[in-house]
Amino acid sequence: MKCSIASYLFIFLAGVLLVSSCQNRPKEVLKRKEMERLLYDVYLAEATMENEYHRFNSPEKKEAYINRVFALHGVSQAQWDTSLSWYSDRIDLYLKMNDSVKVRLDRARKEVDGEIGRLAARKVSDPRTLSPSYIPTYYSFSGSAAERGFRFHLNEYDVKERITDDQFTYTYSVIGIPPLFPPRITSLLTLEYGDTSIYLPQQITENKTYRTIATKYLPEDTLRNTRQDTLRHIYGYIHLLDSLNSATHIQLYHISLGDDVADSTLSVVPMEEIIVQDERSDTLQHR
Repeated sequence: MKCSIASYLFIFLAGVLLVSSCQNRPKEVLKRKEMERLLYDVYLAEATMENEYHRFNSPEKKEAYINRVFALHGVSQAQWDTSLSWYSDRIDLYLKMNDSVKVRLDRARKEVDGEIGRLAARKVSDPRTLSPSYIPTYYSFSGSAAERGFRFHLNEYDVKERITDDQFTYTYSVIGIPPLFPPRITSLLTLEYGDTSIYLPQQITENKTYRTIATKYLPEDTLRNTRQDTLRHIYGYIHLLDSLNSATHIQLYHISLGDDVADSTLSVVPMEEIIVQDERSDTLQHR
């Protein structure tokens, strides 16, 4: 019983000391949660530089990349040094923070490894044998120039078979993009109606789910004297511009095109980026 009471007392005193230590934190030192988020991105940046050493082959390039991580968090090099020194002097607190960051990193790594494994299980040996309308469920960018993206084309028959509702979505999730990845992955969905083509571009810059919502029918416009128009062709592609072969860990998964339209806070194509081309006037308009 005495041992148990002593244990509880030790835990209580340790907690009091920990809280007191946090309360005595100088203003120039980052808060614990802020420091953990920064540590996470710094570890990711260091791993990226180690794996892609041909891109970061000088101290200047490495320093510039780390400074971009600091800028993303609104932190200066001096504030990082001060915070790291302060937490390092409190080893118990630092180790707890470090463990928390490692758990997040392990979780992210397992998620990437899982998607790579699922992709490998579904990989088609020769893409040239596939139908033009084939859309992969999973896709992995590789160092090969032939595997830096994919494209598809749905003709009138495919559209009638696959698109049965008035609205439909084009959806895909992305994982494996390192911090501050430049916008080098582009997606474009082109919808061809009778007299009109609509272009829905999107820049892929973050690890998240992207969703484009489109319609099978264009409504009548009495002012422009146009009738209702039906979707005839869908063209799509996702392409990675990466001449240095440096982004081989990026994965696309849950790729789909169909009638599943749901309320969501997922990324959608902004209205100002939608481009409409009227074939009769041969003009481009931004909606």
